[in-house]
Amino acid sequence: MTIPKMTDISLSNKKVFFRADLNVPVNKNGEITDDSRVKATMPGISYALNAGAALMVTSHLGRPKEGKWDKKYSLLGIANLLAARLGKPVRLIENWFDGFNVMPGEMVVLENCRFNTGEKINDVTLSRKIAGLCDIYVNDAFASAHRTESTTVGTANYAKVACAGPLMLDEIRALSRALNDPKKPLVAIVGGSKVSTKLPVLYRLADLVDHLIVGGGIANTFLFAHGVSVGRSLVEEELGDRALEIVKKIKEKGGSCPLPEDVLCSQEIDENASVEIKKVEKILDYEMILDVGPKTTEKYKKILREAGTIVWNGPLGVFELDKFANGTKNVAESIETSQAFSIAGGGDTLAAMNKFGTKKVDYISTAGGAFLEFLEGKTLPAIAALNSRGREGALKQNS
Repeated sequence: MTIPKMTDISLSNKKVFFRADLNVPVNKNGEITDDSRVKATMPGISYALNAGAALMVTSHLGRPKEGKWDKKYSLLGIANLLAARLGKPVRLIENWFDGFNVMPGEMVVLENCRFNTGEKINDVTLSRKIAGLCDIYVNDAFASAHRTESTTVGTANYAKVACAGPLMLDEIRALSRALNDPKKPLVAIVGGSKVSTKLPVLYRLADLVDHLIVGGGIANTFLFAHGVSVGRSLVEEELGDRALEIVKKIKEKGGSCPLPEDVLCSQEIDENASVEIKKVEKILDYEMILDVGPKTTEKYKKILREAGTIVWNGPLGVFELDKFANGTKNVAESIETSQAFSIAGGGDTLAAMNKFGTKKVDYISTAGGAFLEFLEGKTLPAIAALNSRGREGALKQNS
C-alpha cells in the first residue's frame, strides 16, 4: 500500500479536517459508557495539535436522520470529554458551512457528520464542500473504513492533501500481520449469535488458519450440522451444510475446527437459573446451550497456549451473566498469558475484555464491521481512497 501518513506531512498553520470514529455507546441519560474509541484517537489528535494544526475533528454518532439536528446524537458530550482530556476548551461547531474560525494549536469538534444531508450516500457536492474547509484531510477512523460516505471516502478524493492518521495505520498493520504474515499456528476464535452474519469471515479464515474455534450460537449451528440435538438453543439449521463445508475446508489443509464436547445448559437465560454441565449428546429438547463446559475449555486453552498468532472476535457464551461467562473468561485469560501475537476486535469482544479486565492483548481493534470485512479479505473503501491518493502522489514524484 502507498497510503500517505499524517506524520510525514507538515501540519503547522494548516487547517486539518480529522475524521475520527468516536461512535461511543451512550446510555439513556446521555452519558458515555465506554470511551475506548476516544482513548484510541487521542494520539492522533495530540500529534496534530502539537504540530501546530488548526484542527477540526468530526465523527458520526448513532444513526440520526440526515438534515435534522437531534440532541440525542449530538457530539457535545464528546467535545466536553476531549476538552477534559486535553485540559483546554474545545468548541462544538453546529453549522459547519456557516463560517467559523479555528486557530493553529486549537481544536474544534464539528457536529455529528451524519446530520449533513448526503453524508451516507457519499454525495459529491457535500464532499467537495467539506474538502474546501481544509488544507489537509486526515482519516483516522478505521472503524468506519468499510463505509463509503462523504467524510470517509468523498472528502479524501477532493481534498488538496489526504492522508491516514496513526490509528488507521496501526489497525492496518496489526491485521495485516495477523493474516498475511502470521507466526504459526494461527488460531482464530469466532463467536457470536449467528453463522449468517459471519459466513464470509468463516470461509476466509478456513483457508488461512490452523485452528478455528467457534463459539456461541455459531457453535450451536456447527454442532447441529454434526448431528447433535441442541434443544432450544439458538441455531440456524438451514446453514448446517455451510458449517460442514467450512470444517471440510479446514481439515483438507491439515487444520482443525474443534467443537464443544461439553456445555453449560439451562432452561432459561437468567443469573439465578439452575444450570447443568452436560456432554453435547445429552442435551434435552427443552434445554439451551449457554456456555462451553470445563473439558471444552481445557481443550481450547491448550490450543491457545501453543498458538503463534491469535485472532479473536466474539464470545463463547452469554458472558454478560457471570454464570455463563466462564468459557469466554478463560479464552481471555489464555490469550493474556500466551506468547502468541494476539489481536482482538468487535463490540462484544471488547465488552468481554472490559468485564474481565483483560489488558495483555498485543492489539485491540476499535472496529466492528470494518474488522470483520478486513478479515474477509475485502478492500475497505476508505483505505482504497487513501491508497489511491498515495499512488497519485508517487506518480507525480516519479514523472
